[in-house]
Amino acid sequence: MTTRTLVIGDIHAGLKALEQVLERARVSTSDRLIFLGDYVDGWSTAVETVDFLIDLKKTHDCIFLRGNHDALCAHWLQTEEDNLTWLQHGGAASVASYKKAGKSTIEEHIRFYDALINYQLEGDNRIYLHAGFTNIKGVEYEYFSKSFYWDRTLWELALSLNPTFSKDHKYYPQRLVHYDEIFIGHTPVTRIGKTTPQKAANVWNIDTGAAFLGPLTIMDVHTKEFWQSDPVYTLYPDEKGRN
Repeated sequence: MTTRTLVIGDIHAGLKALEQVLERARVSTSDRLIFLGDYVDGWSTAVETVDFLIDLKKTHDCIFLRGNHDALCAHWLQTEEDNLTWLQHGGAASVASYKKAGKSTIEEHIRFYDALINYQLEGDNRIYLHAGFTNIKGVEYEYFSKSFYWDRTLWELALSLNPTFSKDHKYYPQRLVHYDEIFIGHTPVTRIGKTTPQKAANVWNIDTGAAFLGPLTIMDVHTKEFWQSDPVYTLYPDEKGRN
């Protein structure tokens, strides 16, 4: 079987959706799976989601990128410091989930969070990261590593770019010229009224709003074929998620 490279959008603890979409995409051990981050903070199955991902890596070729929600949850697990903003944006569901977890599970999850990477640059000049970057020279020159999982300006830039500009146009953003394709999550495309992967310039946004009212998405980076779960909220009918 031909190896596929599949990119997976923000899960936000929607394990039921993840299991469903992996089945719909007929994911096998011959596929490479690149997860764009935000594994927790949203639905009630945060611990179960991370457990599932840890086990998945034992049988599949998985790349796990760091999302801002993963960094926030990991910080809470390590310090137990209160962060009201985090709690209001999905963190409360993760706290409730981890309150039921044992010490060994929490320690294993902290190791998982610590091992997350900020970006994945592939040999075909495709780059994967949760949010974005700001340096016009590219990711290797980024001054602030948190930009990789917090920045929203990359997607904003791509959306606002005149689509008639070619890469050699004098006004074409230099941030975008270094990579053939850039794959991100972080900013749900539901904010622009969409529920499928969206491309602007050479940036693909795979966050289809799983934390809110959208589905979870897997996309083949070469063919652009994609598969989606049911809207995740329908799989957790007694929960609000981040709505």
